[in-house]
Amino acid sequence: MTWREQLAGDPLAWLLDREHPAVRAAALQRLLDRPDDDPDVVRARRRAMRVDPIASILAAQHAEGWWGKPGPGYGPKYTGTVWQLIILDQLGADPANRQVQRACRYVLTWTAVAGGGFGVSGVGRERTPPPSAVLHCLNGNLLHALITFGYFEHPTVQAAVDWAARTITGDAPVTYYRSGTSGPGFECAANDHQPCAWGAIKQLNALAGIPPERRSPAVARAIEAGVGFLFSRDPAVADYPMGYGNTVPSSSWFRLGFPSGYVADVLQNLEVLASLGHAGDPRLDHAYDFVLSRQDSPGRWSNRYAYNGKTTVDIEPQGEPSKWVTLRACTLLKARYG
Repeated sequence: MTWREQLAGDPLAWLLDREHPAVRAAALQRLLDRPDDDPDVVRARRRAMRVDPIASILAAQHAEGWWGKPGPGYGPKYTGTVWQLIILDQLGADPANRQVQRACRYVLTWTAVAGGGFGVSGVGRERTPPPSAVLHCLNGNLLHALITFGYFEHPTVQAAVDWAARTITGDAPVTYYRSGTSGPGFECAANDHQPCAWGAIKQLNALAGIPPERRSPAVARAIEAGVGFLFSRDPAVADYPMGYGNTVPSSSWFRLGFPSGYVADVLQNLEVLASLGHAGDPRLDHAYDFVLSRQDSPGRWSNRYAYNGKTTVDIEPQGEPSKWVTLRACTLLKARYG
C-alpha cells in the first residue's frame, strides 16, 4: 500500500490550501516532489514570508538581529533569539531573507562557546555562554537551522558539528561538565546525567542535514552511535533512560505537536531515523502503528503540543487538526511506504 492508502482520508487538498502558504510550499516539495524552482513553490514561499506566523516573528526582531533581549538568546524561553531562529527553520523561512541572515549572524556571534557548540544562557547582555552551558538539544536545533540557512561552511558551525561528533562518541578528548553535557553517549545534566533521547534526536536531526558525501568520519561514527541508541528502545514505548526517579516515560513523547523545542515526540524520533535511511526498519513498526492510530477520519492529525501563549505568535490551535503535524506524519509515511 502507498502512503496515501494508509490514511483514513486524504488530507492533501487541505495541506495545499493557499491560505497557509508555508504549509503549502512544504507539502508541494515533500509530498509532491516539486523542486525549489517550481513556480507554485516559489509563489507560496514568497507569500509565506509576508503573512503570519513568519511575518509576526520577523516584525518582533530588533534591528541588530535579536529578539526579546540581547545576548545568547535562550531567554525568554520560546520568544528569545535562539527559539525564533529554530521556529523560522521549522516554518521553512527563506534563507535569503535579510532578517533571517541577520539572526543567523547574531547567534553565531553570541550563542557559540569557546571550544565548540552552542550554549544555553538567558543573560540579557552580549556575552557568550561558558563551555559548561552546551547541551545536545540546543546545539542540535541550532545546527539544523544554521545548516538549512546556508552556514554549514562557517567555522563556528563546523566547530559545533565537531563538538557534537566528539561528545557523542567520546572518540577524541573533550571536557564534560556536570552542569551541561556530562559524558559521552548523550549524557546530560538536564536528564540527571543519564543519556537523553531528546538530545540525541535533536543532534541526529542536525547531522542528518549534512550531505552524506560531506560527513567526516567522526560525524559518520556519531550518527552510527546515535542510531544505535535510538534503536535501543522501542520508539513506540520511548522508555529511554529517565532521571530524577522517573519510571514512566514523559507524556510529551506521545503528544504529537508543532513547533518543536527541546522536547521530542515519537514522530520526530521516526522522522530522524527515516532521514538516515531506516524508514523501513521493522523495529519501527509499533511506532508507525502509534502514529497511524492518531489520525482522524479525514486523515488529519491534531496538534497536541502547540506552545500556545508561549511563542511570539500562536501558530496553530491546541488540540485541533493541524496542518503541520499532518504534514509531518504524511512526509514520514511517504518515506516508509512510497
